[in-house]
Amino acid sequence: MDFGLVLQTDPPASQVVSLMKRAERNGFRYGWTFDSAVLWQEPFVIYSQILANTQRMTIGPMVTNPGTRTWEVTASTFATLNDMYGNRTVCGIGRGDSAMRVAGRAPNTLARLGEAIDVIRDLAEGREAEVDGKPLRIPWIKDGKLPVWMAAYGPKALALAGQKADGFILQLADPYLTEWMIKAVRRAAAEAGRDPDALTICVAAPAYVGEDLTHARDQCRWFGGMVGNHVADLVSRYGEHSSMVPEELTEYVKTRQGYDYSHHGRTGNPSADFVPDEIVDRFCLLGPPEAHIEKLRALRALGVDQFAVYDMHDAREATIDAYGSDIIPALRD
Repeated sequence: MDFGLVLQTDPPASQVVSLMKRAERNGFRYGWTFDSAVLWQEPFVIYSQILANTQRMTIGPMVTNPGTRTWEVTASTFATLNDMYGNRTVCGIGRGDSAMRVAGRAPNTLARLGEAIDVIRDLAEGREAEVDGKPLRIPWIKDGKLPVWMAAYGPKALALAGQKADGFILQLADPYLTEWMIKAVRRAAAEAGRDPDALTICVAAPAYVGEDLTHARDQCRWFGGMVGNHVADLVSRYGEHSSMVPEELTEYVKTRQGYDYSHHGRTGNPSADFVPDEIVDRFCLLGPPEAHIEKLRALRALGVDQFAVYDMHDAREATIDAYGSDIIPALRD
């Protein structure tokens, strides 16, 4: 199992770079950041510094979207980083939540997202693609490589991930829901004539190592609020008791009263007050190292290839170090 570190690009950028360097020293192989231009600093600028200050780490957004940047710009940016530092980038992509909504736009449609996945990958790898009706190719790209991993929750998005993406990003760590969603993605891949086992499966969720579960839950409760945004979209689209979406995912958002993006992804987010302890425990990894190892082994048995640690709480360095000393070695044995 591989491990990734997920950060927001809060200033100073030097701190983001420092934490990624620390993560690589501790055995993390992937470095991810949020991508929301209004809420945080521009991640692709910071990626250049992360890549320059690490040796092997693969870097990318969790996640970008096809609406805030033109597709040829996204492809060229990834390709430039790869040309400078070797093929060490990955494009995590989704419909767009905070990046689009904070700017007053609706998230992208799945049709637009599916088209963007193909175009961005083709352009970044040096092939011709059609953008707004015009064939384009970036002529200077040689031996480019850009895997595109798609974030998804709902049935249509899961199907699209299986049909188009090189990897699937699931932003929660509940084993029951993970199993359900992996099966949906792989079934769609097989129906599309693709090898379902070739897709990389990445689960991303907050992790907090320590004995004080009450404190750990309070530090990670924001995550249930963030996931609740996507769940609320599913409820509005499919209905509260739709057979297409597990009740285990939709039940907890009944008391949700809206969402303030100024606290997005942050400890103490008042918009996450509706999230019960049970959901925090199910979606996150909390407790002593042994509890993390047990849950990660269960996820690995379901087919998870990477666990990406959302490290937005008051113990960022301690979590990275605990994973490096106690948890990552146990999952690599």
